[in-house]
Amino acid sequence: MHGSIPVEPDRALHAAPARQRSVGRVRLRAGPACTGGGTRILDLSEAGPSRLRFPRGEGALEAVLVNTAGGVACGDTFSIALELEPAADLAFTTTAAEKIYRSDGPESRIENRLTLAAGAHLAWLPQETILFDQARVRRAFDADLATGASLLAVEIVAFGRAARGERISAGLFRDAWRVRRAGRLVYADSVALEGPISDLLTRPAIGGGARAFATLLDVSDGAESRLEEARALLAAAGRPGVEAAASAWNGHLVVRALAPEIGPLRALAARFLTGYRGLPMPRVWQC
Repeated sequence: MHGSIPVEPDRALHAAPARQRSVGRVRLRAGPACTGGGTRILDLSEAGPSRLRFPRGEGALEAVLVNTAGGVACGDTFSIALELEPAADLAFTTTAAEKIYRSDGPESRIENRLTLAAGAHLAWLPQETILFDQARVRRAFDADLATGASLLAVEIVAFGRAARGERISAGLFRDAWRVRRAGRLVYADSVALEGPISDLLTRPAIGGGARAFATLLDVSDGAESRLEEARALLAAAGRPGVEAAASAWNGHLVVRALAPEIGPLRALAARFLTGYRGLPMPRVWQC
């Protein structure tokens, strides 16, 4: 009698289908209007779930990023490229907080590339980024400024959803800032957190128990001379539990802030920026 030979099931039939990844891209080139002052759109391209909207208003051109995917899932890639011609004035923000969802392995990537010509000004004012437990994301912020250009940028990050009391038991957050002026590197900052991020943030040398942090950078001709003004604004905008400090060197000014939750930190950032810019925050921040 002949024994039967076991046949291994076709693994391909049982393999999980490949996930569909989101690839969102926006590219904007803006310059001064031909008549009447102001800034106008010269070129705009959008792809995937990324869209830019332009509320009408006075002053700088305002661009609001919309992610129609509702967040960033594992393996997604998003990129933003902004190019400002001489004397252009742009305020960039987002329609809501950006959510980085949990991942079962793949890393998400967010790449921001800014190019500012002489006399151009960019206020980079996105709302906060919220990492879910087991989120994995790498971000890059690269800016090239010509002589006489100015950049004011803020980024706020929350680790876990405060309303759920969520902790990041495992995850990855890598954030790299590189700013060049007239081709010379003037500011470099890197953050790398991997593993039990909430536990890491309890260490005094890392976060001192914070669950949210903010970085604000001003690279402009007069930034370094505004240090005492910035410190006075931080004192006036202070919120319980939020620690914030300003420093200035090499022609730029930096503010860093830590907080146990996102609400007070966001409120401090909005109040500080309103005073520092002398302008109200974009309307989406006020919703």
